[in-house]
Amino acid sequence: MNTILSSVLTAVAVAAVVNTAAMACTTIYLHRALSHRALALRPSAALVFRAILWLSTGIKPKEWVSVHRKHHAFTDIGGDPHSPVLLGWKTVQAKNVALYRATIKDPDTISRYAKDLPDDRWDKMFFGHNKTGLLLGIAILMVALGPWTGLLAAFIHANVYLAGNAAVNALGHHFGRRPYDNKATNLQWLAFFTMGEGLHNNHHAAPSSPRLSHRWFQIDPGWWIIKMLTILRLATLRFADIRLTPAAKASLS
Repeated sequence: MNTILSSVLTAVAVAAVVNTAAMACTTIYLHRALSHRALALRPSAALVFRAILWLSTGIKPKEWVSVHRKHHAFTDIGGDPHSPVLLGWKTVQAKNVALYRATIKDPDTISRYAKDLPDDRWDKMFFGHNKTGLLLGIAILMVALGPWTGLLAAFIHANVYLAGNAAVNALGHHFGRRPYDNKATNLQWLAFFTMGEGLHNNHHAAPSSPRLSHRWFQIDPGWWIIKMLTILRLATLRFADIRLTPAAKASLS
């Protein structure tokens, strides 16, 4: 019994670490750097982010970017890939992965919204083969922790990661505060869980800003990492301040 409990606790702890890393890479690399060009990463740093995502999620960056950019182009109106306003938050929470896959099946999605992200040599050798990366990541956990503990850690991470990302799209457009006049919301507890993504109303008000926290009491863990990257000269910011959209500025006047 003690051995089983120890294995479960180990799996939970490792899953938490892997999930935090995957969430950080998602918000910093996929979302703020690639989708909105809010910051630029040095090639060496970008390569590390890509490798972690490849092993922990199997996501193809240009697919994720294209879906997210389409969401901003049609936020909560017809054409939005995952709008809880149109579909209901429960549907988006439960079927976020299916909605994502349905969107990327349309060849126009990538060609229109991610044409600035052509495959490079790293994609051709490694990162374009998403299933290979995901299976390799699971294999690494199994070798490091033992077969069953590694599988359990991978299972926990996968479910928590998918649930967290779905919550940003579902809960983040339904529950929470709206300091700016847009349909997205701020949920600080979700921001803790998703490395800042829960401050979704702020993001829609200033999509080009690398910082999602707009008030002193708001906490954006992803921003802490970005600041560290800038200190290490591994990243440069597009803007040093928060650039609100005209609609967001008007909502405050």
